[in-house]
Amino acid sequence: MTVDAPIADGHPLPRLNDPARLRTRYAAEARFRIYGVAALSIAIAFLFGLFASIISNGWSAFLQTKAHVPVYLDPAEIDPDGKRDVSRFGLADYTKLARDALSKAIGLPEKQDKATKRDLKGLLSRAIDVQIRDLVVADPSLIGQTITVPLLAHGDVDSLLKGAIDRSIPEERRQLNDRQLQWIDKLTADGVLKKDFNAGLFAYGASSQPESSGLAVALIGSLFMMLTVALLAVPIGVATAAYLEEFAPKNFWTDLIEVNINNLAAVPSIVFGLLGLAVFINFAGLPRSASLIGGLVLTLMTLPTIIIATRAAIRAVPPSIREAALGVGASKMQTLFHHTLPLAFPGIMTGTIIGLVQALGETAPLLMIGMVAFVVDIPSSVMEPATALPVQIYMWATSAERGFVERTAGATIVLLGFLFVMNAAAVYLRRRFERKW
Repeated sequence: MTVDAPIADGHPLPRLNDPARLRTRYAAEARFRIYGVAALSIAIAFLFGLFASIISNGWSAFLQTKAHVPVYLDPAEIDPDGKRDVSRFGLADYTKLARDALSKAIGLPEKQDKATKRDLKGLLSRAIDVQIRDLVVADPSLIGQTITVPLLAHGDVDSLLKGAIDRSIPEERRQLNDRQLQWIDKLTADGVLKKDFNAGLFAYGASSQPESSGLAVALIGSLFMMLTVALLAVPIGVATAAYLEEFAPKNFWTDLIEVNINNLAAVPSIVFGLLGLAVFINFAGLPRSASLIGGLVLTLMTLPTIIIATRAAIRAVPPSIREAALGVGASKMQTLFHHTLPLAFPGIMTGTIIGLVQALGETAPLLMIGMVAFVVDIPSSVMEPATALPVQIYMWATSAERGFVERTAGATIVLLGFLFVMNAAAVYLRRRFERKW
């Protein structure tokens, strides 16, 4: 078509198939595609760089160096009275028993000076005292026997065998002296020092030593908080969304509520932490650092996300479904529970999981309510002190010891694993139950 007829103002219409105009348009489209591919490539490169950095620093956290040595559980040290009194077991010097066992494995004489004892002690974690004591308390019949115990190596020994400590730097600037390096080489060659799977990463609580630090308290605390959020935020959020979408009159007040819900979804999370500190701790008097407080704060933060997602899912159900149900005599409540909500279930579940994922990764509001407590014992209820995965990562990241660097990255891998699984579940549920209209 090559129309050149004049229009009302006297100017002719442009030629619609002008080759120059077509070339310009196609060139603009090609540039736009190039820009899009470049932007996507840069984003993917940064993402892979981030993951590569985390994995390269954190994979070693799942391995822990241990000294597999036969330890003689000397009755004269553990139970000199022979009464098998468990309360007496805690007074024994288990560190001496472990040091003697390590000395025999190296081939040192029985009589040693203080410097040798100090260097031997520096190869083992301070947690070995508790490690051996727990074995004896669990089974007192072991007293008097020689058993092979996988003793935790000191964090510096673990870092050395993982390549984090440079052996070539001068001795006075190195965490381990030359004699300790010789012992470590001998124990490694004899198969005494080995890197095993670090089950303690998931079983231990807080510790000032990296080799005996774990995520147990953080995992249980996060579980309690997510259960609290699921039990409170989901029913309240779905009920609120259903009322606003299906029953609430359209007036100034409902418009005001909708605006505030949308605004709350964009409020910085630390504001919810301040709210929890003022209401739940200062006013209600609930205990600091408890999982219940963290769950309540995260519930307030997650509610807007669930309400908005649920309203969108309900709104996506065709009006013909409601009209058909009402036409055969169903009430509005029956229509909601028997037809609308079941059909909106995929969207509701997706919004709920996204809200839980957001809550699982939050740190700022939990810091405000004291979830940074140094908790050694695993909590057994929502009222006991606990911490959370992102907060544990924050605390390890601020520690000076080299061993906490890999612990930080390893905990980040665990957190990312949970986030990936939850997001994958959201995608699966969405596609599994999604209906096409």
